[in-house]
Amino acid sequence: QVQLVESGGGLVQPGGSLRLSCAASGSILSINAMGWYRQAPGKQRELVAAITSGGSTNYADSVKGRFTISRDNAKNTVYLQMNSLKPEDTAVYYCNADVALRSSWWKPIDYWGQGTQVTVSS
Repeated sequence: QVQLVESGGGLVQPGGSLRLSCAASGSILSINAMGWYRQAPGKQRELVAAITSGGSTNYADSVKGRFTISRDNAKNTVYLQMNSLKPEDTAVYYCNADVALRSSWWKPIDYWGQGTQVTVSS
């Protein structure tokens, strides 16, 4: 019913930048919070950044000052601008959205994207 399609991952040198995008499509009435998570090999998935429909944001301490999350509500799209990337930022990045469907808006459902690989290496 809902698809989250991510793009923008890739290989970048330390100190470089990348911008991730995630577009939601389907029978969407509204989207509450949207966020980015990441999972490195052998580690648990962790929250990177999240944003409400009103624009309030929250960041993991490890990315504060380097990453910026934003969203375009009209396009049901969330972005993650990543600057000053470090090797420890290497992970698969996943988009997450709390979606109110047109058919069941009273019980929002959590959706995940398929993930996009970000590799920071010289």
